[in-house]
Amino acid sequence: MIDLDRIYMEMALRLAEEAGRNDEVPIGAVVVKDGKVIGKGRNRTLALNDPTAHAEMDAITAAANTIGSRYLNGATMYVTLEPCPMCAGALWLARIDRLVYAAHDPKAGAIESLYRMHDDPRLNHRYPVTAGVLEDQAADLLRDFFQKKRGKRRAADC
Repeated sequence: MIDLDRIYMEMALRLAEEAGRNDEVPIGAVVVKDGKVIGKGRNRTLALNDPTAHAEMDAITAAANTIGSRYLNGATMYVTLEPCPMCAGALWLARIDRLVYAAHDPKAGAIESLYRMHDDPRLNHRYPVTAGVLEDQAADLLRDFFQKKRGKRRAADC
C-alpha cells in the first residue's frame, strides 16, 4: 500500500532542502486537499526580511489562494519540523483538518513539545496530529545545516 504521508513529507523535505540551499533554516511544508497539493512553502525569513515567513505560513497562504478561502477544511499540512506557536495558531485559524510533521522541536514546538495547541479544549477548533514521519531525515537536515553554520562562525573568528 502507498504511504501518502511519506510521499507528501518527501515533498516537504525537498522544499526544506531548497530553503537550506538559500541559507534559510531548512523547513518545508505542503498542504494537501482531496489528494491534490494546494499549497507549498519553505522558510524565507531572510529572503523576505520577515520573521513571519515560515514554511507553514507560506504554504497556508498559497493553499488559501488556491482554493479561494481562508479556511482549509478538509486539508492536511505536512511540515518537516513541529510548528512554533505562531504557525500552530495559523493552522488553528485556517481550520486545518490534520497535521503531519517530521521532527519534534524541543525549543519552540507548540504541538507536543512545549504546548498542545492542536487539542487545547479552550480553542474552538482541534485537529489530529501524526508526528515522526521521516523524522530522521528532517532532523539530519537541520543538524547538518546548523553544524555548517557553527563551523563558518568559528572559521570567521580565527
